[in-house]
Amino acid sequence: MSATRAPDRLRTGRGATTLRAERRRDRAGRTRYLVGALCVALCTIMLLPLVASMLASVKPTAEAAASPPTYVPDVFSLDSYQRLWTYQEGLPTYLLNSLGTAALTIVFTLLLTVPAAYALARFSVPVKEFIFVVLLLALIVPYQALLTPMFLMFAELGLTNKLVGLAVVHTAIQLPFSLYVLRNSFAAVPRELEEAAIMDGASSLQALRRIFVPATKPAIVTVALFAFIMSWNEFLGALVMMSKGSSFTLPLVLAAARTETSLGGTDWGMLQAGITISIIPCVAFYLLLQRFYVSGLMSGAVK
Repeated sequence: MSATRAPDRLRTGRGATTLRAERRRDRAGRTRYLVGALCVALCTIMLLPLVASMLASVKPTAEAAASPPTYVPDVFSLDSYQRLWTYQEGLPTYLLNSLGTAALTIVFTLLLTVPAAYALARFSVPVKEFIFVVLLLALIVPYQALLTPMFLMFAELGLTNKLVGLAVVHTAIQLPFSLYVLRNSFAAVPRELEEAAIMDGASSLQALRRIFVPATKPAIVTVALFAFIMSWNEFLGALVMMSKGSSFTLPLVLAAARTETSLGGTDWGMLQAGITISIIPCVAFYLLLQRFYVSGLMSGAVK
């Protein structure tokens, strides 16, 4: 009798376990669907303004200024892009100014923060934690408060209306954040790698170039990406430092286009065309470097 009941209990136990496993799979499946639906909803909310801006840029001038607005253009037109291309000094001039400033900002930021972060992370610098905190205090000081003295100093040095001067301003804005990111990344590199390089006769600069830079490439790329986006979109510093139309960056031109009139109001078509063009470099730069974000911090560092 007991021998007969034992298999029954075993089968009953296995059935309950299978039922619980099926319920867990069902809950996990419903959770995945809910998370997917939430992600789709958030992406839709984020993308709708961009899609509306792009559609507005290909409307005829009268339709772009219509009220209430139409969401899908009745007729596709590139007149807004043509007007923007020849606006004031010409769109290529402003694009080159923005790209040049952003490139200089990236170079200046990396040249300053990589050695500084390396020294603060790996060298026995006296009171280095205090120095690090003092450098980070710039994060709580609004850079807008410093633009007036910086403008006066740059005017004496002849750096106003020059891309180099504006890149220096953008570099000063970006330095605290970049230093924080890179210092923590350098500190996370195993000390055994550095000791092995020193035992092989490598100097500190050689260890930085051959060990730390490859190991912290994702952090360096992140710093470069943030520096590019900040410089590309920054407006107030450029407004203060630049007064010649030939030295304007794209955000300044878009602000000037805001006051340009068409049919008795703002030329919304040209303005939306400028916004659409300003988005493209940021998206392209991110897509070009996104593969570094999924790689591990120590990927390939240890053979």
